[in-house]
Amino acid sequence: MGLLIQILTFVLIISILVVLHEFGHYLPAKWFKIKVEKFYLFFDWKFSLFKKKIGETEWGIGWLPLGGYVKIAGMIDESMDTEQMKEEPKDWEFRSKPAWQRLIVMLGGVTVNFFLAWFIYIGLLTVNGDTYIPADSLAHGILVDSIGEKIGLRTGDQILAIDGKKAKKFTDAQLDILLGDDITVRRDGQEKTFPIPPEALADVLATQGRNFLTFRRKALIDQVTEGKPAALAGMKPGDQIVAVNDKKIEFWNDFVREISNASGESLNISVDRNGSLEKIQLEVSKDSTIGVGVSRVDLEVTDEYSFLAAIPAGFNETIEVLTKQVRQFKIIFNTKTKGYKAVKGPIGIVTIMPEVWNWGFFWGFLAMFSVWLAFVNLLPIPALDGGHVMFLLYEIISGRPASEKVLERGQIVGFVIVMGLMAVVFGNDIWNLIKDFF
Repeated sequence: MGLLIQILTFVLIISILVVLHEFGHYLPAKWFKIKVEKFYLFFDWKFSLFKKKIGETEWGIGWLPLGGYVKIAGMIDESMDTEQMKEEPKDWEFRSKPAWQRLIVMLGGVTVNFFLAWFIYIGLLTVNGDTYIPADSLAHGILVDSIGEKIGLRTGDQILAIDGKKAKKFTDAQLDILLGDDITVRRDGQEKTFPIPPEALADVLATQGRNFLTFRRKALIDQVTEGKPAALAGMKPGDQIVAVNDKKIEFWNDFVREISNASGESLNISVDRNGSLEKIQLEVSKDSTIGVGVSRVDLEVTDEYSFLAAIPAGFNETIEVLTKQVRQFKIIFNTKTKGYKAVKGPIGIVTIMPEVWNWGFFWGFLAMFSVWLAFVNLLPIPALDGGHVMFLLYEIISGRPASEKVLERGQIVGFVIVMGLMAVVFGNDIWNLIKDFF
């Protein structure tokens, strides 16, 4: 059931984004009286799952879930309908319209994607506010594993800035480290700035960033699950772990380590309960779980927004997401970070979807992915919107259009590039699945 929810979440997100993106092309085309021959969700190579002719447009759903398209009459696109281009231009064709109108049609898709993300962020901020853990309020500093240490971080450090910019949110600090050049921390009461080694980032990306950087907390129990070893032994919420088998325990990660190393064993736990020292005999299960948890709620703050205040805040969030996506190319194409190995395609993206339906994740991912779709489509690669925009800008600036032969060849080259990249991404997804399985 979990996998089904993951697949449905991804398909629904992609379907919404593709349909709205293509409507961004469709609506201005109709406004300028350009004939739209097809409007498809997914690609209908050889055959379609559903199609219906309404007016002059065939509406349908293809079987190949790699996006979607609108086929605009008189336009050289991925359909490579060169026969139509051999005929005399008609008034209702794309090629017969002024360059500025064609430019608006081609920019319509990415414009819709950008505004969709902006509207979603406005809604999320208005309804939920912005909840986060301040990077500078971690009283006991950060917690890093061996990969975090390769970056130069140490457990107990307090992150002050990345590339000279103060880190507001702890979650942002995690990503900014991947995209930054240097980090400033407070260590043993002194500020220290050091460069981020690209080689260490390769290890972070290889493990998908798991646990390389978290935050350190006191060993204070917040949750106890009924029927589990901790509850059966008498542990209660609010207990402060003091020692395990007379070994002093101060932080939560120290307690977790002791439990993990005691599978199926009996431990003597000392806890501080309302100022009194209590001794507890705990039987650790064979899977090293005891049924206790620690909450992060007391560390979180929430910035509330009215609808009017959420408008500029939502715009800033959209720009921030776009900026980070652009900056990611710094590590994707860096041979030292090997970021290209961490790029996920449809298969990889499905694996990060939640296994139970989560509306917060759904809307947040929809907004983020909408920005990503806008950015990718604006890349100046023929076969993408950005390629068409590139040729139209050339026409507007030079006063003469590119020849149909150039457009056709550019479309072929762009198609090969896009298909090649997709093959690499899919291959990377499949390899990661095989690697994780074995």
